[in-house]
Amino acid sequence: MKRFSAAAACAAAALTLAGGPAFAATIFVSNEKDNTVTVIDSETLNVIKTLETGARPRGMVLTPDMKELLICVGDDNRLDVVDTETLEIVRTLDSGPDPELLDVDPPGERIYIANEDEGYVTVLERESGKVLAEIPVGVEPEGMAVSPDNTFTVATSEQTSMAHFIDNKTFKVTANILVDTRPRVAEFTRDGKLVWVTAEIGGTVAVIDPATKKIAKKFGFEIPGVRRELIQPVGVRFTKDGKTAFVALGPANRVAVVDVATYKVKDYILVGQRPWHMALSPEGDKLYVANGLTNDMTIVDVATLKPEKSVPVGRLPWGVIVKP
Repeated sequence: MKRFSAAAACAAAALTLAGGPAFAATIFVSNEKDNTVTVIDSETLNVIKTLETGARPRGMVLTPDMKELLICVGDDNRLDVVDTETLEIVRTLDSGPDPELLDVDPPGERIYIANEDEGYVTVLERESGKVLAEIPVGVEPEGMAVSPDNTFTVATSEQTSMAHFIDNKTFKVTANILVDTRPRVAEFTRDGKLVWVTAEIGGTVAVIDPATKKIAKKFGFEIPGVRRELIQPVGVRFTKDGKTAFVALGPANRVAVVDVATYKVKDYILVGQRPWHMALSPEGDKLYVANGLTNDMTIVDVATLKPEKSVPVGRLPWGVIVKP
């Protein structure tokens, strides 16, 4: 039997007390122009694989069990389904025309998809791919967020400038809330009590109270030396404690840091060109930002709010997802 030294035993005990060693997460970046998804090891920041997808991959989401990554493949009118262990595309699902963003309900049973070209939301049964509903909403739907309690889904429509509330049992639209021009993303706060909707051209974030179906707060951004029309909020991510929000500001080449309680902008982080979507590391200590026009991903240290490194990916990176 192999004997361990006292030092090794102490080290093993320390790891046990600390909850074991930290394992690298897997970062997925969809590259709209290359028809690929870049797969990156979060520890080494090396590219471990480049997945060839259908045409124009954009929105992505992990299933709650973390076993599958669902990718909207817009020009092929489908979802590519990736096995997150083998990193292979194992099947495709008929998404309806031009899927852009999507979400999965908390049980992992249903997929809600924004069909940009046709103005409706497709609901699929995840396991079989069966179409459960096609729900008419506004023109050019994009944002998609299922409520944490799974009672409703919020879809945004860019041309109609609305956030639509959909009842998840009846598949009926129960409210249409006017926001600013070209809403892109809907994101629930960590406690699930509010939903933030970004308006790219309007330059604002509308904070909607689902209980009243009213806008509780609306706020914008001002960056010295940057023209107002270049400040275009798109992606939103909340820190693990729910106290801070990061908002990607597109052509302003910055990510805004917002105090969730006061809606005050605390800082702006300079990243690459045209950041749209972001993701946080499982520990919440790193923010990964996809920069569409510089074909890279910026890694930001959340504690210091400083960019640490730029990692090259494919052409026109669009979405970012992190698997623990």
